[in-house]
Amino acid sequence: MKASLSVIFLLLFSDIVNCRAQSNWVGSWAAAQQLPEPQNSLGLDELRDATLRQVVHLSIGGTQLRVHLSNRFGAAPLHFASVHIARATSPASGRIDPLTDKALNFSRRPDVTVPAGAEYLSDPISFPAAALSDLAITIHFDVSPSGQTGHPGSRATSYLAQGNLVSAAELPQPKKVEHWYFIAAVDVAVSPRAAVVVALGDSITDGHGSTTDGNDRWPDLLAKRLQADPATRSVAVLNEGIGGNRLLLDGLGPNGLARLDNDALAPAGVRYLIVLEGINDLGMLLRDGEVSKVEQEALVYRIISAYEQIIARAHAHGILAIGATLLPFVGSEFYHPGADAEADRQTINQWIRTPGHFDAFIDFDKVTRDPEHPDRLRAALDCGDHLHPSPAGYAAMAEAIPLSLFAPAPSPPAAASVRPSRRLSK
Repeated sequence: MKASLSVIFLLLFSDIVNCRAQSNWVGSWAAAQQLPEPQNSLGLDELRDATLRQVVHLSIGGTQLRVHLSNRFGAAPLHFASVHIARATSPASGRIDPLTDKALNFSRRPDVTVPAGAEYLSDPISFPAAALSDLAITIHFDVSPSGQTGHPGSRATSYLAQGNLVSAAELPQPKKVEHWYFIAAVDVAVSPRAAVVVALGDSITDGHGSTTDGNDRWPDLLAKRLQADPATRSVAVLNEGIGGNRLLLDGLGPNGLARLDNDALAPAGVRYLIVLEGINDLGMLLRDGEVSKVEQEALVYRIISAYEQIIARAHAHGILAIGATLLPFVGSEFYHPGADAEADRQTINQWIRTPGHFDAFIDFDKVTRDPEHPDRLRAALDCGDHLHPSPAGYAAMAEAIPLSLFAPAPSPPAAASVRPSRRLSK
């Protein structure tokens, strides 16, 4: 009897090993999770016996999918009664192709209870998905969540209706909100040479000023450029930006260092990390008035120290760390920055550009600044608030990133290695 059980165990173990060897998972889409502010939350009873359909835009395609559900900011275990995926007919529509509708399982069951503070991965499912395609994730909740987790700055429309309608081609008279809830990522099974670029940032990465349902944030457009080049079609892009995010202090979402492990280092297949954070730290320091030179210098020192931490932790995971210079923001209607803030921005940007710090850098400052007034965004690239780019500005940022950095996808850098800095601006 013992011999028979041993044979069965070995066969099962062999199947598991073979399955893992055949599946190379990389992230294709992601959204940084946070506690939604009251104005961005759904009502307490809106999710009781309700169906929520959310559309996401994949960067690379694959033959299999798995979905990450999140209860990271929940106060209690959260029951997902049913979760389906399907091809969305349009990024701006809640309609799906019913012939592609499939139910997800979680540890072989159609429902799952996710502990408070946790994330849960669905079982892999066969679902051929094309690069740059739109996927609808539809969730039925039987009871209201105790606390919500989500991504308020989705720049994508989600659809909410009462009842269990997970397979409906279109939800009847749904409530529409421009937020995502409880979905953190989608992974695809691809070739071993595939790699992931994570964009860690604030609202400029999250896409404030971009087109709702237009997928024209700079990480979206970088993904589109990567797909257009045969040499880089195996490179995915994950947008881990949070509007209002800071490197050093919590605010809108956990601070950059606090969320680094989960948002930047943990996603499947990460080889490259682009860091564009710090403008909100500078802006908030001086928003309410002048501060001492000592306080300014201390903040600049702490921002640079945070970059050093990010670089060291990325290298420990075999990830190439790429710095992005901070964009001009004089004239901002929110921060009202003056000469002191501009001097601090220049100091930080000079550090980013200096060889021996980041492995490489992208000079977004050079690309977006007004040649006549380099402390301001170029008017043609400004969304109008003098802080965030317009869709044209995001396009210019994406065009400034040489695809040669990602082609062909190299072997991961050795842990804790340091590479010489390279200029990555056109």
